[in-house]
Amino acid sequence: MNLRQRQAPTRLYGDGYAHAPLQQQPRPPLPPQPPARASETFNIIPIHDLLVNHPSQRYPEVRAVASALRSVDDLRKPPFYTWNEGLDLLDWLGLFFGFQNDNVRNQREHLVLHLANSQMRLNPPPKNPAVLDPSLLRRFRRKLLSNYAAWCAYIGKRSSVRLSTFRRNTDEFRRELLYVCLYLLIWGESANLRFLPECICYIFHHMAHELNLILDDHVDVNTGSSYVPWINGENSFLNNVVRPIYDTIRDEVRSSRNGTKPHSAWRNYDDLNEYFWSRRCFRTLKWPLDLSSNFFSTTRKELRVGKTGFVEQRTFWNVFRSFDRVWVLLVLSLQAMIIVAWEGTDAPWKALERRTVQVKLLTVFITWGGLRLLQSILDAGTQYSLVSRETIWLGVRMMLKSMVAVAWIIVFSVFYARIWRQKNKDGIWSDKANQQIFVFLKAALVFVFPELLALVLFILPWIRNVIEEANWPVLYFLTWWFHTRIFVGRGVREGLISNIKYSFFWILVLAAKFSFSYFLQIKPLVTPTQALLDLEGPYNWHEFFGSTNRVAVLFLWLPVVIIYLMDVQIWYSIFSSIAGATVGLFSHLGEIRNTEQLRLRFQFFASAMQFNLMPEEQPPNAPVITLVNKLRDAVQRLRLRYGLGQPYKTIEFSQIEAMQFALIWNEINITMREEDLLSDKELEFLKLPPNCWDIRVIRWPCVLLCNELLLSLNQAKEMPNGPDRRLWQKICKSEYRRCAVIEAYDSIKYVLLHIVEDETKEYSIVMKFFREMDHHIETGKVTETYDITLLPLMHEKVVTLIQLLLKPEKDMSALVNVLQALYEISVRDFPKDKKLFRQIIAESFAPAKPSTNSGNLFENAVKFPEEDNFFYRQLQRLLTILTSRDAMQDVPKNREARRRIAFFSNSLFMNMPHAPHVEKMMSFSVLTPYYNEDVMYGSVPFKHKTKTVSQPCFIYRKFMRTSGIILWNG
Repeated sequence: MNLRQRQAPTRLYGDGYAHAPLQQQPRPPLPPQPPARASETFNIIPIHDLLVNHPSQRYPEVRAVASALRSVDDLRKPPFYTWNEGLDLLDWLGLFFGFQNDNVRNQREHLVLHLANSQMRLNPPPKNPAVLDPSLLRRFRRKLLSNYAAWCAYIGKRSSVRLSTFRRNTDEFRRELLYVCLYLLIWGESANLRFLPECICYIFHHMAHELNLILDDHVDVNTGSSYVPWINGENSFLNNVVRPIYDTIRDEVRSSRNGTKPHSAWRNYDDLNEYFWSRRCFRTLKWPLDLSSNFFSTTRKELRVGKTGFVEQRTFWNVFRSFDRVWVLLVLSLQAMIIVAWEGTDAPWKALERRTVQVKLLTVFITWGGLRLLQSILDAGTQYSLVSRETIWLGVRMMLKSMVAVAWIIVFSVFYARIWRQKNKDGIWSDKANQQIFVFLKAALVFVFPELLALVLFILPWIRNVIEEANWPVLYFLTWWFHTRIFVGRGVREGLISNIKYSFFWILVLAAKFSFSYFLQIKPLVTPTQALLDLEGPYNWHEFFGSTNRVAVLFLWLPVVIIYLMDVQIWYSIFSSIAGATVGLFSHLGEIRNTEQLRLRFQFFASAMQFNLMPEEQPPNAPVITLVNKLRDAVQRLRLRYGLGQPYKTIEFSQIEAMQFALIWNEINITMREEDLLSDKELEFLKLPPNCWDIRVIRWPCVLLCNELLLSLNQAKEMPNGPDRRLWQKICKSEYRRCAVIEAYDSIKYVLLHIVEDETKEYSIVMKFFREMDHHIETGKVTETYDITLLPLMHEKVVTLIQLLLKPEKDMSALVNVLQALYEISVRDFPKDKKLFRQIIAESFAPAKPSTNSGNLFENAVKFPEEDNFFYRQLQRLLTILTSRDAMQDVPKNREARRRIAFFSNSLFMNMPHAPHVEKMMSFSVLTPYYNEDVMYGSVPFKHKTKTVSQPCFIYRKFMRTSGIILWNG
């Protein structure tokens, strides 16, 4: 049958559903026999074969879901098909309703993965993980079909999901699983219909009803045999359900001329979806789909149903219509301020004490009624295309709103005139005149009652949410006057605290704006305006307005009024920037913006990452979120941000959290190096190296340790005779300086012992020197024993030694000379108590009997390190720590690299929930659609050499110019 051909007339059966006659729909030809399950492909897990050796099959939760899907023994088999052993519920549905085989396979894996992951996250775990938990399936079904259940309640239709609330047996469990599978199969084959969620609900509603007829062994009254769905056969769901709606969407997009036609001339996804927000879709579309319905593009354009919820008319008046409350507030406030300022009092509250001013202020209600009339006219002028025979009450409401606005203008005008008539009659504000004022105020109270009710509902948002989400006809009748009933967006309101913050913000904005406008815009113009109006002078030229100066007054007020209407944006910008800065200050957003701030916070990064990004160890039955846990997290987050408490002061190399952070931090920097955002040198400066050489502290990146050692040397020179404790306390004020000193000392010790041959007298001398040094450090007698002023000289010799070790050419004589110079300084000059040569020999700092064959000290006892990249990288790091004098504020140079580091650093201190264990994480999928993507290179150029490119990696390398420097390390 042609997809655009009109179907045969339908008849209504006792079940309340419209069906086409069975004899009008030919049976599809016999499809080929399904392929063997063992030959099927799979995406992630091979569900089709439980015996295959795959890691996923080792999980009992996966086997539990697969076993539940295979419970098809006593179900009626699909007619006209060959049923194979091993087929499951999804295959059963696919054969009955004509779903594609690939869709069935995809949704099988989808369902198994989701239910298996959900069962893994159960806390406490089930007693038998190899059996699917019924409560888990029930929760999943409720969540999956929550939109469908809400849609049925909204339109007043009984749900087609028929499950017993109390009786839970095997049949009910399988029926529930069938509903879940059916919805996933519909969703998986709906293509762009997924952007029409209520359309999918409509399709599921009818197909679930047909599923109920199959499960209940319903007999077709036409054939006298078991019921068979109206849409069946190979790919019948795609051809008979998806294709007609998809063709309608495609035709609407084509008619829009790439979006250039007016919004009211064509329907987008939202417009098509809103058609299913009323019960008329059941009358017009029917089931199977009536292709002659005015919903489809098979109908002529003028007869086709248009927009049903909202239509955008591109007009200048949308500026007023979209922000009508702001404009009403500005206009009424301007009128009130002019009335008060016209009295000429110093303070506005003095003018408000006068009864005349109070009565004049009542004219704002007349103006308010006029603005409501303007709003109703604009609503009718922009939304008239929504009115049709099916939405006639929408047109009635538009007309009634205009009539009511006119009525209020008349009522207020009459009551206001009565007030002044009574006052002029009595000559004073008599009791009768005051009585007329009370009558006016009673009418005004009725007028503003809807606004007061809206204010109460704004302050108490949960009441408004209940009213909007309730599907009671009485509430619908009461709210019909104010807004059109919608399905999406009901009950979406901010909480009470957010409303209070929002209201307080706008109170400050409007208070500042109106104070400024009254005292600096409105009031200064009152006196010259009164003078112009009172000025009466004869004019010799032609006058348009007699002897008045109204034109002059108009041009005097016009720029002020324009500024008055527009400067609310200025005040909003000022206060929003203040509010944003305040929120960012308390939320600690963007605190780390440069290297100096990175230095201050970097020592807390490992603890912050452990706290925010690593799963927290909890007992099995511990509550997920409690008030005590929230308070504890707040205290720990405060300690992290400000470095309070001993656990977050220092992090030593042996802590696990430091190792975990180093792994992630290095991976971030390596990734940026692969993208050519960092140079090799910058990568070494930023990396956290692993612990080696028996270094006792965490090895911070070189970018944080630069110049720290030289500063500590200067501090030592300033306190040559001070106590060790005081000097060390001064050095330890900076965590990086403390670590730089300890790392340099341990590294120098390791290097000297590494280049001196073992079991030699020189090796024993070096060991003896460091033992004494360690002893004096422990006892706090370094400054008392040694001449600290010689440390810069020793530093110079150590730097020379390391530079010799790093040179490609191996100069043994120079190396020996440096070691001998270090020996002379360390043994003879460095101690304050100068020793004789025999004392040095007695303390084992010199050989007792120098050998004639061995030569001078260190001549035959030194070796150059072997070619080891790791050793030389650490040696280069030591040289950087010893010699760097600048602060390395420009590392890294690339702006993108600096932005990424700043973003990662700031994110560690944000308020975020604790990361769960991997087994308990929710499965998710990210789909990134591309409107138009240009592919510059295919996969072949990356894998093979070409004539023009010598290296394949050249294709994806890019030059990044940063501050005039090309970061290129090819």
